[in-house]
Order: sequence, then structure tokens, then C-alpha cells
Amino acid sequence: MSWTTPADIRAQAARRYARGALLSPLVTGCRDFPWRLPCKAPTAREIGERFDEVRAWAADLRALPHIRVVMRTIRHRSLGTNTLPAEIWIDTLEDALALAGKTASARAFTELVTATEEACPALLDWLAHYPLRALDLAPAWGRVLAVVGWIAEHPRPGLYLRQVDVPGIDSKFLEAHGAVLTELFDRAAPEARCQPNEGGDASFAARYGFRERPVRIRVRPLDRNLPIAAIGQDITLDALSLARQDPGARHVIITENEVNFLALPEIPGAIALFGAGYGFAMLKALPWLTRTRVHYWGDIDTHGFAILDQLRAVLPNAQSLLMDEETLLAFEPQWGREDRPTTRDLARLTQAERRLYDALRDNRIRPQLRLEQERIGFQWVKQALARQLSSDPAPADGTRSASD
Repeated sequence: MSWTTPADIRAQAARRYARGALLSPLVTGCRDFPWRLPCKAPTAREIGERFDEVRAWAADLRALPHIRVVMRTIRHRSLGTNTLPAEIWIDTLEDALALAGKTASARAFTELVTATEEACPALLDWLAHYPLRALDLAPAWGRVLAVVGWIAEHPRPGLYLRQVDVPGIDSKFLEAHGAVLTELFDRAAPEARCQPNEGGDASFAARYGFRERPVRIRVRPLDRNLPIAAIGQDITLDALSLARQDPGARHVIITENEVNFLALPEIPGAIALFGAGYGFAMLKALPWLTRTRVHYWGDIDTHGFAILDQLRAVLPNAQSLLMDEETLLAFEPQWGREDRPTTRDLARLTQAERRLYDALRDNRIRPQLRLEQERIGFQWVKQALARQLSSDPAPADGTRSASD
């Protein structure tokens, strides 16, 4: 049967609730009611052939609470005059919520609205736009409002998150709710946000002027005669300390694999840095990097090239190492599978790198192909290092681009 049923009406109310349209009016006061619903009724032929079913259908609709059924008169040549449902109306927001089975949820949301009106009216607009998200946060909403009030009174506090002194709030709460707090802070306390060049992809702490834990960088001298080798053979320093500690290197090798970092052979004038995946912002703090030749060694897969592309946003002179087609084809027995390849365009690759990246993302060689860096034979690695580093002297001013 294709006629409109009580279940259809409840489902339409539920869909409207799922879009937030039955909760937002509790903030805005704009109630789009009465609401007319489509009513698919029996045809004249169906009335004649299935009259008992039609009567039962009409009775079911009229018995459904929280709707208003407008009837129309039907004159049938064999059955005479009858009245059947023609229009279905939901007259009030309360009726729609009852049909959707969300009366209790609406009461809970109303409590959030009342608390927000008292504590921070600037957030009412957010509640109107994201009522279901607000309901998900209901158990923590009081603490959320307290944090918003605190940041409004202490913009850009220069403290660690651990030092926020609000009852019931700790650093784990702030970190766990960072995404929604970002949206709320921006509405309620825009003066707390740092300048745009400090925001963007910055962490929650940096975005709002909290102190962050020092970034630590792991360094391994590959030449025992370099000044930094006097400190140790495997060193971890915060970025500011390393910035003041010019290692005297001509070459820097960044690798994402710890075993490769530890196994790199001795190379005159070179140091190794243990990579940070997609995070290279801390390298901006190392001015001596511009006086070195930077080599990046990542996996031969789409994300490896994406990380290389991101590194060049910080260090345009960075050169790829062992991320070429010759290396890929030489170790075919060691090929693996990349679970979630990226397909975005990468503007900072050289022509050769872009050709290989396109072949990988377009699955021209094999679907979701990858060669992890630790699967490359070590003799091949040493030969490639000797060949690339000996033929690629460090630039005088660090201005050579990746496409040279």
C-alpha cells in the first residue's frame, strides 16, 4: 500500500528533527507551523476495489494523535458519498516533537538554552545552528560555559592548559573538547584568538594564547667531527635550544623511520633528524637549516610525497632521497599496500616526483602501491647517499628551490 500511513508521518517528523529544525525554534522563536504534510490517498479505482482497506486507512490516520486531518467528500457511483483524508497538518512544534518521539530531548535542549541565556547569550546563535551537537554535549555543557566565561575574562592567558583554574575543568577536558571550544570561543570571545598567522592549523593552545609544551627534535650526528657530536651521538633538544646550537652540518637527512635514523652510516658533514610525519613547523625555528642541503627520505607512496610537499612549504630547498622510480622498481618483491592513499594535487613536487606520484595515486603500476623505506636494501641506501650527497654540495645561501 502506497497511501500515507501514521508511520510515514512519524518518519517525516523524525527527519525534520534530525536536521535540527524542531530544536532550533526553541532558540530563535521562529516556529514554521502549522506544517502541511503530503497526503497520498487512494485513487477512485482503489476506493472501489478495496473499500474496507480504505476505511481502515482513514480511521488509522484520524486516530493518530498530534495531527489534524482535513477530510474531503468523495462521491463514488457505486459506493455513494464518503469522506476521506485529503490533507494532514501538524499545528504546533510540540505536536511535531511528540510525533518524532523527541519531547524529552526538547526539554533537555530548552534547559541548555536557558543556561546559555544566563551565562553567555553570545552562544545562542551556535545553539540554533547546531542543536543536536549541543544535546550531545549536555552532560558537559555547564563546564563548557564555565570555560567560555573564563577565556572571555582571561584572553590570551599565556598559561599552560593545566593552569586553567575552573572547577571541574582539567587539561584533558580542554583537549577533548578543543574542536567545539574553538567554535564557541570565536563567537563569545573573539579577542581571545591570536592573530590569523598564528591560527589556521595551529593547535588549540596556540590559537588562544596558551603556552605549549616545548617541541623536541631528535638529532644524530653522522660525522663525529661536527661540533654537535661533542654533545652526544643521539640527542634530543627543544627547538629553541637546537636553534642556538648550530651543528655545523652541510647536509641534513630527515627520515620518518626510527630504525633508518639509527642505522644511517657515517657521512662527512651530515646529521640526521628524526621526522615528524606531517608536522614540520618546528623546523622554522632552526635558521641554520637554510645553510644546509636538506634531504627528505620517506616512503614511496602517496602520503610520502604529500609529506615531502608539506616539508617544502617550510624548506623549499629540500630534496627527496630514495623516492624515485628506479628505487621503486628495484625492490618490487618488497612492495606493500597503502591503506588510505591521498589523491590531492601537490604543487611542490619536481617533474620526476610528480610523475611517480601521479602513477601511484592513479594506480597505474598497481592499486594502492607503496614501498616502505625500511624495505629498501641497505647497500642500495648507502650507494644512493654517497651518490646524491657527493654530487649535491650545500648552497651558499639556502635559496635553491626543489625544482632546480
